[in-house]
Amino acid sequence: MRHFRFLALLVAGATLGGCGVAGNGDVTATEHGANTINGSIHVPAGLHTGAVGTVNGSIDIDDNATVGSASTVNGSIEVGAHATASSLSTVNGGVTVGSDAHVARSVTTVNGTMNMHAGADVGGKLENVNGHIVLNAAHVAGGLRTVGGDIDIGGASHVEGGIHVEKSNSWFNIETRKPRIVIGPGAVVQGELRFDREVQLYVSDQATVGPISGATAVKFSGAHPPG
Repeated sequence: MRHFRFLALLVAGATLGGCGVAGNGDVTATEHGANTINGSIHVPAGLHTGAVGTVNGSIDIDDNATVGSASTVNGSIEVGAHATASSLSTVNGGVTVGSDAHVARSVTTVNGTMNMHAGADVGGKLENVNGHIVLNAAHVAGGLRTVGGDIDIGGASHVEGGIHVEKSNSWFNIETRKPRIVIGPGAVVQGELRFDREVQLYVSDQATVGPISGATAVKFSGAHPPG
């Protein structure tokens, strides 16, 4: 039930971000931050601002902007190139961290794809329950964690803290599909690769990984695994 407690915390955090808002609608952040309930948030390029939060809406952080935490419940989060944030969290939505952008702490979603572009740097965990996790020449210091998501680590990405694919404890989630985990040429994964459920694990013969438990790696040559 760990990931459902995680879901509740995200909902609470994003909802609190909307407290004190006089109305709804899309807003543009100022140096003091931004909150809304039913609307999206835009952080202009180069702006230094505080926390931003919404419940039903996306968050777009432009290039070279600096924000505190960014949180939503139903919506995506897009972080532009060279931007900086302390943390990113959503429940139903994807997260994209642009080239050379930096997130000091964790990046979390429940149901959504996570894309880390070249040079992106995450100081904490990258974590979801369902959704594709893609790293392209990115760095994650706190490890990767998922339940049912596929993972692609490529382009000389560097992951510290390993990978953990958890077994679902939900009574309604019947695990019929095996997540596909690919560690591509030039990628480095430090720490344990732990799989509590069946997965398809492919590791390039040009990748460096830590100890593997719960799965048998299929080695491959070239840019992509078979299939």
